[in-house]
Amino acid sequence: MSIVTAATLAIKGATVLLGKVAIIPIIIAALAYYNYDLMDPENYPKVTKNLRKEYDFVVVGGGSAGSVVVNRLTENPKWNVLLLEAGGHETEITDVPILSLYLHKSKVDWKYRTQPQDSACQAMIDRRCCWTRGKVLGGSSVLNTMLYIRGNRRDFDQWESFGNPGWGYEDVLPYFKKSQDQRNPYLARNTRYHSTGGYLTIQDSPYNTPLGVAFLQAGEEMGYDIVDVNGEQQTGFAFYQYTMRRGTRCSAAKAFVRPIQLRKNFHLSLWSHVTKVLIDPRTKKAYGVEFIREGRKEVVYARKEVILSAGAINSPQLLMLSGIGPRQHLEEVGITVIHDSPGVGQNLQDHIAVGGLAFLIDYPISTVMTRLVNLNSALRYAITEDGPLTANVGLESVGFISTKYANQSDDWPDIEFMLTSSSTSSDGGTHVKNAHGLTDDFYNKVFQNINYRDLFGVFPMLLRPKSRGFVKLKSKNPLDYPLMYHNYLTDPYDVNVLREGVKAAIAFGETSSMKRFGARFHSRALPNCNHIPLFTDEYWNCAIRQYTMTIYHMSCTAKMGPPTDRMAVVDPELRVYGVTGLRVIDASIMPTITNGNINAPVIMIGEKGADLVKRQWLSRWKRDNATIVAT
Repeated sequence: MSIVTAATLAIKGATVLLGKVAIIPIIIAALAYYNYDLMDPENYPKVTKNLRKEYDFVVVGGGSAGSVVVNRLTENPKWNVLLLEAGGHETEITDVPILSLYLHKSKVDWKYRTQPQDSACQAMIDRRCCWTRGKVLGGSSVLNTMLYIRGNRRDFDQWESFGNPGWGYEDVLPYFKKSQDQRNPYLARNTRYHSTGGYLTIQDSPYNTPLGVAFLQAGEEMGYDIVDVNGEQQTGFAFYQYTMRRGTRCSAAKAFVRPIQLRKNFHLSLWSHVTKVLIDPRTKKAYGVEFIREGRKEVVYARKEVILSAGAINSPQLLMLSGIGPRQHLEEVGITVIHDSPGVGQNLQDHIAVGGLAFLIDYPISTVMTRLVNLNSALRYAITEDGPLTANVGLESVGFISTKYANQSDDWPDIEFMLTSSSTSSDGGTHVKNAHGLTDDFYNKVFQNINYRDLFGVFPMLLRPKSRGFVKLKSKNPLDYPLMYHNYLTDPYDVNVLREGVKAAIAFGETSSMKRFGARFHSRALPNCNHIPLFTDEYWNCAIRQYTMTIYHMSCTAKMGPPTDRMAVVDPELRVYGVTGLRVIDASIMPTITNGNINAPVIMIGEKGADLVKRQWLSRWKRDNATIVAT
């Protein structure tokens, strides 16, 4: 990245954060950006104005999986591939790591909200959780916190044990490595688990506060090792790794789509909202899609396959709109049933954490926005590509721990500590509060008196929830948002594990490593729970239902499974049961959610899914040619 480019991003980022307008810097930035735009070797991919009527493959959704799929399928120059994405391009703002939460509820977000439920999200407006999803080329990898966590080997071995051959850990590890360009030389030399030269840049944070190291020391005090959480052992503590490149976000679009924009067999259509997969009711073969572009309905056909990579909300929605789903539900909304598939939209899983566990400290070292975003940090970002603007909303370290409900002798932890040099109040109750959807009353009662204070946060995240939500159609109108029911904490097991995670987080703040900074828990009683004796199990059982924070890992709504599993939507080759010429390749196909942040597993699914497609069609080509030769 050039200095003028970085300066542009930094100034725009600072303007967004602080709401200040400096006319001269803005003019300079505009001129610099204009010049940069003329020579940018990674310029935005060009949108194809005149689409063909037919392609070999039509891929719906340009997110973390879809970006990988189009990259790998266009490696075959004989195949023409179209990518349809409902959103538009990334912006300069999306590149700046510190701004990720500020993208929530922006134009690159679908702005989904769940239906009101009593089991969780009680501190949110209308008791509805905010489910941020990327409506942009690159999908949610453009809005996420860029955390690179692969999951646990037992996740994938379990998938295989469910009747999904080829999805065990040793089968999927090569696909994780295939994408990876590991920039940490210490990790890169461990070629069993890491690799270099892939499209996706993985690096350590360019900026850490003194709290980052202290988090690891506190983990050691609690009896845990410092480990490579993407290597041999997951249980333990580590610095986070990020999908970043030279101090800026390395989204799936930047990693996988921009490098192929000159391939003649690749076409891209943005602002194209797919409304239906076209399926012949007689042959039950998918042969194309309908979509809306520039206010007009258009149709494009697929010679070989339609591939849904629209994510765990939109892929099941599209299946149901196309007549694939639970018969009774489809008939209720007036959709003709092509194939009765009761698992579509069911089995929804997500990771949740308890928000707002804040620990005040005595030193001015945490990620307080008003202190970090200034002209000095902007210049540092521009010149050296590091500094506070590369901070990932304060996320510095991670801990994978086991509560009393996990097998202590097994390396399959049930809680992830997301350790931050910030918390909900670090920006004074502006963007973070808005992103999480907190009510004014809740925020003011709990956090207002610690606005902009130096502190750190521990977000205990439930790794293997037993509660299951679902997605269903509101109507047969494809522009109506689907109805989303999270069902968080409806299984008592989840309540018990998350409560123990909170208690462990409190203990973490009591370690001598954190006490060196004067750490003390912000122990304000939560509204709706202040009638219960403070810090008892009953209190925590109440508290975790208040500030219930999704980590935005919606998944498992079109799960993979064998033909004997009635709730399976796709087979182990990711082909949709009951219909030919149609696959799902995204987070929807997970049978169970993985042990950690899911962006890396979704990219792996894109890699493996594309390989399955290539293998099928190349083997068919070889078979057909062998037949021709034989005759």
